[in-house]
Amino acid sequence: MSKQNIYIALGSNLGNRLANIQQAVNAINKQLGKVLLCSSVYEVPAVGFSGSEFLNACLVASSDKTPEQVLKTLQSIEEQMGRKPSVGVGYSDRPIDLDLLMVDELTITSDQLTLPHPSIQERMFVLQPLFDIAPEKIVPNTNSAVSALRDRCTDRTNIGLHPAGLQRPVVHFLSQFNRICVEGTIGCGKTSLAKNIAKDLHAKLFLERFAENPFLPKFYDDAQRYAFPLEMSFLADRFKQQRELSEQLNLFKQGIVSDYEVHKSLIFSQFTLSADEYQIYRKVFYGMMRDLQKPDLYILLKQTTPRLLANIKKRGRSYERSIDAVYLDRVRRGYQEFVRSHPDWNIVEVDVSALDFVANESDYEHILRQLQSTLSVAK
Repeated sequence: MSKQNIYIALGSNLGNRLANIQQAVNAINKQLGKVLLCSSVYEVPAVGFSGSEFLNACLVASSDKTPEQVLKTLQSIEEQMGRKPSVGVGYSDRPIDLDLLMVDELTITSDQLTLPHPSIQERMFVLQPLFDIAPEKIVPNTNSAVSALRDRCTDRTNIGLHPAGLQRPVVHFLSQFNRICVEGTIGCGKTSLAKNIAKDLHAKLFLERFAENPFLPKFYDDAQRYAFPLEMSFLADRFKQQRELSEQLNLFKQGIVSDYEVHKSLIFSQFTLSADEYQIYRKVFYGMMRDLQKPDLYILLKQTTPRLLANIKKRGRSYERSIDAVYLDRVRRGYQEFVRSHPDWNIVEVDVSALDFVANESDYEHILRQLQSTLSVAK
């Protein structure tokens, strides 16, 4: 059977509810097919019986199983996770609840299965997370998109957004790292990758504020004159961001993903500044950053110089027009020296020279698999 998109609702109101749902997502990915998207998680009162509050979510996966096989597998996952058959009539508390909502455009009515799920239109705690992942999806037999069904739904159950989120299994292994940094030479795609990882992990995203630096355009016009004020202004702003980042780590359990690590200040300044200026700069750097904590995972992207130049040209920042291959090669060597001089850091180098992980999901997943493989070997 060819692959189809299957839409599944997940719920739990017993035990560690979020962990239960994440375990079910991982099981679905392993037993039915690749999980493509996960919705936000919602806190919902028990409906139809007196019980603890539920966490509810939806996902869409790509599967080559028949709808009947999907249903049987979902029931098996429920049983393996400790859900017991209901006794008597009505609903009850459960560690996991998995409902098959839709399978592409299929309509089925049988003793075992009805598709689409007959209660989709009646339940806001299904429609809201389903809207997160498939707002324009036409629900078979309704001639209406999920967004329209949600807007027309008369269910007034109070649902609230849960602060934590689900992680697609392809990226779930990265949740062990509380602070992840993505680094690399100008134009390598570090910001794009950091954004993707942060989105998948439901992590806090910290981006370098380079666009706000007034000295950057001036530096590319007259490097000798503006190198020192540029590097000092970057250092001051990175120090401020590091303080903010530390406060975030202390206040919230949410992980953090950034598109730079503050030691890049030393990597760039060693060849933008004169020898005397660099010595002064190093003293100031280590004075300001004496309490700096290293990231749990440092991802260094490697890219060819022609691709770097093409990427820089494509994004069209006027002040970057003067960047040439010589400059990029010096930056690359600076990062390699940083790796060699920090053997105690958890650094993984990833070659992205043949990948377009912005346009192609498969390339993004290739990077994640490479990271997982490298980290597994390193243990």
